Amino acid sequence: MDAFMRAAIEEAEKSLAEGGIPIGSVLVVDGEIAGRGHNRRVQRGSAILHAEMDALESAGRLSARDYASAALYTTLSPCDMCSGAALLYGIPLIVIGENRTFRGPEDYVRSRGIELAILDDAECVRLMRDFIAANPGLWNEDIGRP
Repeated sequence: MDAFMRAAIEEAEKSLAEGGIPIGSVLVVDGEIAGRGHNRRVQRGSAILHAEMDALESAGRLSARDYASAALYTTLSPCDMCSGAALLYGIPLIVIGENRTFRGPEDYVRSRGIELAILDDAECVRLMRDFIAANPGLWNEDIGRP
């Protein structure tokens, strides 16, 4: 497995250990991890702190040149909000651990010029399937479903 996706999975496991939703992400710039994050909505009482947003936040302010050479690794297909952040900053590549349990606006993101690499990783699928089965209400809250 790719070291960057392994780092994203480690972030997802951190979130789960903290009582949160097991989604992790890392922002890679020029082959180095610039930011790490995991879903912290539960832990921080946040409306927006998805894993991708947390990774972008932890990277801090970057230049347009940094984003243009970046890749966003995430254990789960990004939602509309997180996909929008990638579009806003012009991140050219999103590497997705899995999109079986949730699929964000992938076709739209591709239509805007971002390359998506979907790994269909069994560990990412297991993390989410187990979590959703045990916590359907919390999961629905996270993705904005009643």
